[in-house]
Amino acid sequence: MRSVNLIVIHCSATRCNRRFTVDMLKACHNARFGNKGIGYHYYIERDGHLYQTRDESLVGMHARHYNAHSIGICYEGGLNERGQAADTRTPEQRAALIALLRSLKEDYPQAEILGHRELEGVHKECPSFDCQEYRDYFSGSSVRGTAS
Repeated sequence: MRSVNLIVIHCSATRCNRRFTVDMLKACHNARFGNKGIGYHYYIERDGHLYQTRDESLVGMHARHYNAHSIGICYEGGLNERGQAADTRTPEQRAALIALLRSLKEDYPQAEILGHRELEGVHKECPSFDCQEYRDYFSGSSVRGTAS
């Protein structure tokens, strides 16, 4: 089993009023990465459907210089109707994300949760929201309902 000390949250950087299904993501990543599959370990569609898109034992392709020791999660969206960065998570995505993070924290209790934009050298808005809410949630310093 590989050592995982980081959980990186991403958005697909697609508009909230246009679908970007797991099949569309797969086609995009296969074109980008030479048919090596989806670079994220998990993908959450707008309806909250969670897909495991890469086995956790495999190194991801989602955060250069961090892939060897991280798990990558991506949610569909991250841009508003005009194409600007925005927190577009649906209630279903929020519920799926918190359930997934709970499970991952059981398996990797020391793993830090960061948004892609929080990684050194990253200059983008991804995941279009502040992941501090999840760090607070798992550290016990917030009310248990706020990160859902």
